[in-house]
Amino acid sequence: MRGVIFHPHYPKWLLGLFAVWWLAWAIGPVMPRDFVLENLLTVVAAAVVIGTYRRFRLSNISYSLIFVYMCLHTIRAHYTYSLVPYDQWSKNVSGISLNDLFDFRRNHYDRLVHFAFGLLMAYPIREVFLRIANVRGAWGYYLPLDVTMSFSMLYELIEWSVAAGFGGELGVAYLGTQGDVWDAHKDMALATSGAVISMSMTAFINWKYSKRFGKEWWESLAVKERRPLGEVKLREMLEERRGAPPAEGEAGQRDRSMPGRAEEDRP
Repeated sequence: MRGVIFHPHYPKWLLGLFAVWWLAWAIGPVMPRDFVLENLLTVVAAAVVIGTYRRFRLSNISYSLIFVYMCLHTIRAHYTYSLVPYDQWSKNVSGISLNDLFDFRRNHYDRLVHFAFGLLMAYPIREVFLRIANVRGAWGYYLPLDVTMSFSMLYELIEWSVAAGFGGELGVAYLGTQGDVWDAHKDMALATSGAVISMSMTAFINWKYSKRFGKEWWESLAVKERRPLGEVKLREMLEERRGAPPAEGEAGQRDRSMPGRAEEDRP
């Protein structure tokens, strides 16, 4: 297994497996029009992952997490959220009804997928932040959580707009609230919970094995620029545009606010 996950062609194997998985679930969907709607974002996500493969290849762990989430989402697209027969599958495999065991009054597959979004997608988002934005320390855990929450909220807005636009049975199937007025709030809370768990696990692993974990954490929270921005930065840009020298005392204040800057500017 170790040799497989470190193999350079591992992402291509995952792509092939997902193509087979998607084609299998594309046969006879419960609501064909809903299946098309559900897969619009899948096509966009797949295009982004494939299109960035050569210039910005993610880790095999990230590709694995994305693969699992996309597989879960494909099942949802085949059945719609409210009709995924996970309870029947559980009975067939173990003889146990999950609905009876947990006293479920609705189909909770949508809850699983939203939780999985946070749990599985937060780490690939973290990898993007670390490798492109070069964030470190605390921000390498907070920003992926923040973006995951934002994407979850954005998806709920997309669901709402699509449901309002199409209306009828298709709109209801796509929205998947199943009569729960707090459905959107619970979905976002579950996505957030999954992302918190993912980043907590990542932080624990780094704390356990990285000698620089504590130092990077505190360095990331240190003030790098003591001058305020806003109107101060706006005035500086306007003066620079006009070619005017900095206001009296401002240059010295700028140098004092950034240790080493005054010395670096000297010949």
